[in-house]
Amino acid sequence: MNTGNDNAKNVIELRGVRTQFGDVVIHDNLDLDVHKREILGVVGGSGAGKSVLMRAIIGLKRPSAGTINVFGHNFYEADDEERLSVERRWGVLFQGGALFSSLTVAQNIMAPVREHLDIEGALARDMAALKISMVGLPAEAGAKYPSELSGGMKKRAGLARALALDPELVFLDEPTAGLDPIGAAKFDDLIVNLKESLGLTVFMVTHDLDTLHAACDRVAVLAEHHVIACGPLDEVRGTDHPWIHEYFSGPRGRAALSAKTG
Repeated sequence: MNTGNDNAKNVIELRGVRTQFGDVVIHDNLDLDVHKREILGVVGGSGAGKSVLMRAIIGLKRPSAGTINVFGHNFYEADDEERLSVERRWGVLFQGGALFSSLTVAQNIMAPVREHLDIEGALARDMAALKISMVGLPAEAGAKYPSELSGGMKKRAGLARALALDPELVFLDEPTAGLDPIGAAKFDDLIVNLKESLGLTVFMVTHDLDTLHAACDRVAVLAEHHVIACGPLDEVRGTDHPWIHEYFSGPRGRAALSAKTG
């Protein structure tokens, strides 16, 4: 078994990745590194394959070419035991939260705990209560069903479930989509605080320019089937590419920059 390299600088390494649906190529010869304990924001136009790339990394969309290494493990070449050991080290917040509608918030959080750690009863409930508190939800939210939550509370509940197994790596798919500006800003602050306090690495798909300014250490831009730029936001903004110029220098991009520097 490949034991990986926990001391490596990169938590995720993609080399020559190609994904496609039939004859439609989404990514081709894509390279990307995600550094340990950083928040990487992944942006791109509609159809650029941001969420597809995340799904490829977490094992839901096998690439047709290239390699994906997570924690030093070649994920798609690993055996079942090795892949499970890697999966236990990450958490995922899908767009919309993807909570089980028939379970309470606490039960949603306890589901991965019971599956992977075989913990039941009071200890599982205490772990769920801790995660609920960590994401800024009131204790009484644990007894509520997803249908009883606001959009912002659903996001936080989904994040609490993503943190259930104390992961080192968290994947976030459009975490501020559908939130009002105040709620989105609070969620950005929550992600930054959790990253700092827990030492997390965060792979975040987003289109929210305010989030890029407020939360991300680096930004990767997907276009033309691969990563056309990756680095700190100010560096990426200066890249001479038409899509980057339009995205970051348009009215919304200027507003986000003004809000940061104002």
